[in-house]
Amino acid sequence: MNVRIDDMDRKILRSLQADASQSLDEIASDVGSSKTPVWNRIRKMRDAGIIGQQTVVLDADALGFEACFFVLIRTSEHDAAWQANFLKALQERAEVQEAHRLAGDIDYILKVRVPNARAYDAFYQALISEVRVHNVTALLSMEEIKSTTMLPL
Repeated sequence: MNVRIDDMDRKILRSLQADASQSLDEIASDVGSSKTPVWNRIRKMRDAGIIGQQTVVLDADALGFEACFFVLIRTSEHDAAWQANFLKALQERAEVQEAHRLAGDIDYILKVRVPNARAYDAFYQALISEVRVHNVTALLSMEEIKSTTMLPL
């Protein structure tokens, strides 16, 4: 479904991105409208798939997930069976927060969040026992400078 969004929709989306736990009254006040039109627009955007799953953002460090690794993967195998097995292995691992297939020299990049280097090694050993990869490079993030899920509307 192709839905056009206007300036009011963008205001609503910005407000929701900032804090999706706001009440409808708060969102309407924030965007300068009343509840019913705001609710109808939110419902329209949900139905169109513009607004997806709503979650909360947790503090990884506070919960003991202090190590963030970016894992660069090169593979010499590109057939459908290998890819299905690889994707299944990634989906089954909660440590993988993001996975992207890339153009260029690196085939995949993963964002992996774990408590420490020992936990990363356990993740790595489990992954390579399930899928064959040509080369894996793990980069430890020393400091998170910016992290957001907000789109620049």
